[in-house]
Amino acid sequence: MNLDYIVREPEHITSETTILFMLHGYGSNEQDLFSFRETLPADWIIVSFRAPKPTQFEGYSWYDIDFNNPEHFVDVQQATESLNSILESILNIINRYGITNGKTHLCGFSQGGILCYALALKYPEMFNLIACLSSYPEEKLLDNIVKDKKKLEKLRFFISHGTDDAIIPLDWGRKAADLLYDLGCYFSFREYMSGHGVNQKNYMDLMDFFSK
Repeated sequence: MNLDYIVREPEHITSETTILFMLHGYGSNEQDLFSFRETLPADWIIVSFRAPKPTQFEGYSWYDIDFNNPEHFVDVQQATESLNSILESILNIINRYGITNGKTHLCGFSQGGILCYALALKYPEMFNLIACLSSYPEEKLLDNIVKDKKKLEKLRFFISHGTDDAIIPLDWGRKAADLLYDLGCYFSFREYMSGHGVNQKNYMDLMDFFSK
């Protein structure tokens, strides 16, 4: 299933143009992370996807969450279907623009960040920079991940988490550091004095990560 999305195109697009795909969090929409475009490199294509499942208040989700049952916090079947839709949409968009030698980056918040971990670690040859904001690596979605260090070595992760996050606990977020360290991935893990969101310092550090 191809996903709905909004896009910012640079003036010139070549086979080497960089493209950044954005995945919003639960109950949000494609406009959320797209606001970052103002301070991202002007020569990038920026694509912000809308998740397929409608929620309340004109929001969307990648999969249902059961807050009352930690064992079923993630609907694995729905999450897997979303991963497949994201992958299919990414490949179609890259192909449509004729990008054969450009870099492909990911940025996801919360539920979107959870899916970014799975995408990057299952298909590392496709991606370069990955930002996972206020999220965590969900073990139930990390079956069949690549563990060959040679295939993972070009990935660069930026991970951020609020110390007062009441939605996804900081301890969950810290699991990423252990996982990525064990896999031999390059990553930066940063904690901020904030809740479930991106404060000004976090935002500046994220833009610095994407400017390199």
